[in-house]
Amino acid sequence: MPLDSSAISSFKTKTDVDTILDRKSYSANSASSNSLSLSVLINQFLQYCEVEKNLSPGTVKMYHFYLKELLGWFRQSLSKDVVSYRDLTLQAVSDFRVYLNRRQSTKSRNSLKKNTQNRYLTALRSFLRYCEVVKELESQVLPDKVILSKPEPRIPKFLNSDEVDDLVKTQDLSKKSGIRDRAILEFLFSTGMRISELVNLNRIDISPQILEKHEFAIIGKGRKVRTVYISNTSAKWLKQYLSTRKDNFVPLFVRYSGKSMDENDPKGESLRLTPRSIQRMVKKYAHMAGLSVDVTPHVLRHSFATDLLMAGADLRSVQELLGHSDVSTTQIYTHVTNKHLKEVHEKFHKR
Repeated sequence: MPLDSSAISSFKTKTDVDTILDRKSYSANSASSNSLSLSVLINQFLQYCEVEKNLSPGTVKMYHFYLKELLGWFRQSLSKDVVSYRDLTLQAVSDFRVYLNRRQSTKSRNSLKKNTQNRYLTALRSFLRYCEVVKELESQVLPDKVILSKPEPRIPKFLNSDEVDDLVKTQDLSKKSGIRDRAILEFLFSTGMRISELVNLNRIDISPQILEKHEFAIIGKGRKVRTVYISNTSAKWLKQYLSTRKDNFVPLFVRYSGKSMDENDPKGESLRLTPRSIQRMVKKYAHMAGLSVDVTPHVLRHSFATDLLMAGADLRSVQELLGHSDVSTTQIYTHVTNKHLKEVHEKFHKR
């Protein structure tokens, strides 16, 4: 997928850097002190990730968010407007970890989950490694010394086949939006794609030849290329949806309501469905279907993986189909799909 400039525009220009990171440090008079300004180093790190490392816009955006939070905490805890790289001490990092552990989520008002805390630490480790290897700066905080917390165990939510059937039969097929929504739901369950991957699809990605072949390649998370497969049912609904399109707009899935189309937008990008709009759509149909599970697009991805494993697919194949870089990520599904253990229990645990 092409680099999404909107995802990185928040730090790409000098004006934005000044606003978001640190106007004072960026315009500091002393070149030597400015070279060790934490805000300037963070900005250089983000540009390095974008240009040299060619990381995905989502990853760069994530680093930007968490490092901005880190910088803000340092300013407040040290009572300093300009934070130096030398201020990044072992004690400071330890205090930051305590802060994360005690911090409450703005949404749930609960403590931050360990997985969320680890995202901050992952961004910090990557930044420290950049400073050590690329910038050749010495620090008492080595990247490998920032140890991630043990992740919390979790069991993914998923829908069984009957619940999936109920979900995909609640659309009003007399409307173009209903046919589009049915195509999206069938496509999500058929491919196991992430919502970010789905919204970035263009019509050219799903050509008639691809629909006949029932497979195509995408660039997913971490810029990994993988093949996804389309079921017969999903291909049928995609064809029906595309037959309702009388426009030449680029996005595969477009909206039919909401704000007016932007001027000077011949490609129809302003009509592209957003992840948030698809999330609302999925929840709406789950409510109409009377499902007790809090259904999201990612729950459909979980359902895709669970369905494969319960049918006997091996873990490594499911890992490839999901685009997981590590099989340990895929192993979360084995807690609910290990048919062999159930057979052992039934065979040997008579009582």
